[in-house]
Amino acid sequence: MSSNSGNEFTNDSSSSTEAAEKPQIEPIRMPSVEEIKGQDIWNNCAVRSVVSGVMGGGLGLAMGLFLGALDNPIMQEEMTGRQQFIYTAKQMGRRSWSSAKTFAVMGFIFSAAECVVEKARAKHDTTNTVVAGCVTGGVISARGGPKAACVGCAGFATFSVLIEKFLDRHD
Repeated sequence: MSSNSGNEFTNDSSSSTEAAEKPQIEPIRMPSVEEIKGQDIWNNCAVRSVVSGVMGGGLGLAMGLFLGALDNPIMQEEMTGRQQFIYTAKQMGRRSWSSAKTFAVMGFIFSAAECVVEKARAKHDTTNTVVAGCVTGGVISARGGPKAACVGCAGFATFSVLIEKFLDRHD
């Protein structure tokens, strides 16, 4: 009987390893009503653009604070410590506000352009990124004239594609 129970044990262990080797297929979970509503809201280009603008503004604010703190006053030797502190705080505020506005507009325009192009083409690929980058670069640099708009378009489109390839969002 002892030899028989030993065989049963080895059979059980071999069958359990076979079961462990087979991948377990998980059942497909259907999204809930709330998840579907959330996806519908996020697929709205206006919502996506506003959220990107707000996030861009937050990034610009943080970058402005950091870069504003690195500004040194021109007449640093003639200023007291308190005057240097006040100068640096004001510079941080100015730079933060300026960067926040720029990044907010940039994020808003890029996201809106990419979303509209994606919906019009019904594809999610790198072409959408190129067009959105070109639109964004052209709009931001349009004040400098047509030549600046063309350079901005090409530069921002190239930058957008490089970032897209680096993050590898599209297949």
